[in-house]
This record gives sequence, C-alpha cells and structure tokens, in this order.
Amino acid sequence: MLLLSTLCIPFIAAIILLFVKHNEKANYVAIACSGVTMALAFNIAFNGATSFDANWILSINARFLLSADGLAKILVLLTGISFPAIFIATSKNEIKNRNQFLSLMLFTQTGLLGVFLAGDALLFYFFWELALIPVYFLCSIWGGEKRVAITFKFFIYTFLGSLLMLIGIILVYTNTPDHSFLIGSFKSALLTKGQQLTAFALFFTAFAIKMPIFPLHTWQPDAYEQSPTPVTMVLSAVMVKMGLYGVMRWLLPLFPAASLSHAHFVVTLSIIGVLYASFIAIRQDDVKRLIAYSSIAHIGLMSAALFTFKSIGVQGVMIQLFSHGINVLGLWIIADIIEQQTGTRSMKALGGLAKKQPTLAILLVGFAFANIALPLTNAFVGEFLMFNAIFQFSPWMAAFAGVSVVLAAIYTLNMVQKIAYGEVSDAINKMQLPNKNAQSILIVLLVIVFVTGVYPQLLFNISSDTLQQLFVK
Repeated sequence: MLLLSTLCIPFIAAIILLFVKHNEKANYVAIACSGVTMALAFNIAFNGATSFDANWILSINARFLLSADGLAKILVLLTGISFPAIFIATSKNEIKNRNQFLSLMLFTQTGLLGVFLAGDALLFYFFWELALIPVYFLCSIWGGEKRVAITFKFFIYTFLGSLLMLIGIILVYTNTPDHSFLIGSFKSALLTKGQQLTAFALFFTAFAIKMPIFPLHTWQPDAYEQSPTPVTMVLSAVMVKMGLYGVMRWLLPLFPAASLSHAHFVVTLSIIGVLYASFIAIRQDDVKRLIAYSSIAHIGLMSAALFTFKSIGVQGVMIQLFSHGINVLGLWIIADIIEQQTGTRSMKALGGLAKKQPTLAILLVGFAFANIALPLTNAFVGEFLMFNAIFQFSPWMAAFAGVSVVLAAIYTLNMVQKIAYGEVSDAINKMQLPNKNAQSILIVLLVIVFVTGVYPQLLFNISSDTLQQLFVK
C-alpha cells in the first residue's frame, strides 16, 4: 500500500485544493501534502517498497501494477523532493487563482509518480498523459505573453509523441504470448525484426521528444521561457526525466537488437545536440533560456551514455538523473527570486548581486559549480561515469562530447559573473529583503549537492539493482 499511498496523497490533495479559495490556506495544503509525499518517497528509496497489483481493465488484461526498483526509486525520490521545494520557494509569488494552479501542479506530480512506478504499459501511458495534460493548462493559463502559440507548439509535439507511443504499445501488446500489458509480457513479445524496428522507432520518437534531443528539442526553450517559473522548474527538474526513464525502462529492455543497431545514430544525434545547445547557451542573455539550453546539453549527454550499452554509463545516468534535477532546480529558484524582485531576466540589466544579497550570490556560485560538474559536487560523479562509457564506445565521440565541459564552464561562469559581480545595477538595487523561504530551500538543496557529491554511495545503493535488468554489457 505504500506505493499506492504515494500516488493517492497528491491526487486527493489536488481535488481538495479546488475547493480551497484562500491563497495562504492553499499554500499550506499543497506544502503539507507534498511534504507527506516526500516522506513516503524517502521511505520507498531507502527502506524498500513492496509492489501493488490489482485488476484494472479485465477485458484487455490490463493491470494496475506499481513497483519500484532502483531506477524508479531514484526518480520517485527526486519528484518527492522537488514539489515541496517548489511550493515553499514560490509561496510568495503572485499567482492568480492559486488554488487551481497548485491543484494542477499536484495532478502533475501524481502523473509523474505514476510514470515512474507503473509496471503495466497501458498504465504507464495513462500516467504519461496525466502528467502532461495539467502542464498544458498551467502554461496556457498562467504563462507569458506568447503562451498561446508556445503552448500549442508544446501540445503538438507531446501529443504526437504520445500517439506514436500508444501505437507502439498496441503493436507489442498484440504480439505478447498472453495478450498482457505487463512489462514482463512485453519482454516476451514475439516480434519479427521488422516489427521490432517499427516499435523501436515509435517508442524512441516519443521519448526523444520528451527528453528532448536534437533535432526534436525546439519546443523546450520556448516552453521554459513562457511557462510560469514553478512549472518550468517541474519541466526541467523532473518531467524531462520521463523520456530518459522511458528509454531505460521500456526501450532498451524491450528492443535490444534494434537499440543496438541504432546506437551510433542516437549517440551522434545526442552529441550534436550537446554541442549545439552549449553554443546557443553561450549566446543567451535571458537567464531562463540559458538554463533551458544548458538542460538540453545535460540531457543529450545522458542520452549518449545510455546508447553506449555500457553498464558504467547506465549507472552514471541513474546518478545524473537525480543530480541534474537537484542542480537545475536550484538554478531555477535563484532565477525566479531575481525575476520576482527585479522584473527582468536579462543578464545585461543585472550585476552586483554579491553586494546586495551576498547569501544568494554564494548559493548561485554553489549551484553554478554543480552545473559544470566540479569535483566534490554531485554532477561530477555521474559525468565521470558517463564520459567513461562514451570513451569506451568511441574515443572520437568522447572527444567531441568533452568540448561541452569547457562550453558549460564558459556559459555558466559568464552567467555568474554578469549577475553576481561588478557594480550594483539599477535592477539589482531594486531587490528587497531576501526571500527567506526560497533561500532556506536553496541551502537544503546545496547540502544535497555536496553530500551526494562527497558520498555518492547513497545513490549507488538505491540504484544498484537496476543494472541487472537492462540490456547492457
């Protein structure tokens, strides 16, 4: 029942919030319920979790199966930490109809947790959609000036990906020996070579859009820029992990031959995306767009490591899924504080943060170091393992991917220099008293950065069992 409870709490809280009109009370409900979910997520991650299995749609043999291996535990833990952190850090933001906004956020959390726990393909698809649909409304109602056009673009991309995945699920389902949607049955599906290639293409396109990797990435920077920042935090810290999770949970184990035959193609696309996004990030003046392109680069590196088919690369990705989520969440919270108090995201208009709010500047430097994978930070461990796998796969690919390390240092440290140092700009001078709630969350997140950087065995212990289930060598 632990897994089912973890899903039910945010879902029930989302319904309750629809009837809570007072903004402060809505905040308390969201924070309290997401806090309970976080506690359950820690319990799942560190104390183990039993599975939950019940009948769902008997006519097609679909089951409501929830299970948590190491990969799922890592992402459930990240999701559990992210939502209360977001709610607390943005509790003072001006948001119209806050109860409806928070309700949709919790529906999104329910969908994300379901995606990571589902052991039935149809149930996986159900939660995949449940995670995406609330985001569409969050962006279209509370987004920026260009929200309608950008949200439409986001919807078309994600709807197309979901439709392709559903076709792939039906294709595999019709070839399972027992006509079941269970992942075990999908692994036993009797697919011809042509059917496996078709299913691979359908699933991979859906997951590639969600990550996203080059050239299916064009929706992401615009969506991140136009979405309300709390939604952007969810998109960047947790939701992009759905695509990588799908590759690890469904694509590699179900279609090993097709995945292996397309490995060079996917690794090449991924590294092109890493370099492309890194160069674009260097040219950005908007803080949100810079972080968005930085995220594309990090996700591209994880995608490349997965398709090397090396166990060390898969282990690195599992560590990096959590580390990237924590790091980018910290950066987004800092960006939100600055935007809320200065009214701008332009780095040209900023400067002198270290003189105005030194604590916030120190936190910015800490997360910047994590973003460039400095030793002793959490990202160093994952990136080291991933580069090791890419080098074993192809030294040339590793050399090109290695350029991104230098580029990441350039755009990240350039951002720190423009925001934190120099003379105090007019925009920074407008900043009022520090946002104590947000700064407290940032301190907690930075502690996680260094604790898991110095002692990564905490994450290795959670994720170790998953390697045996993936098609790696």
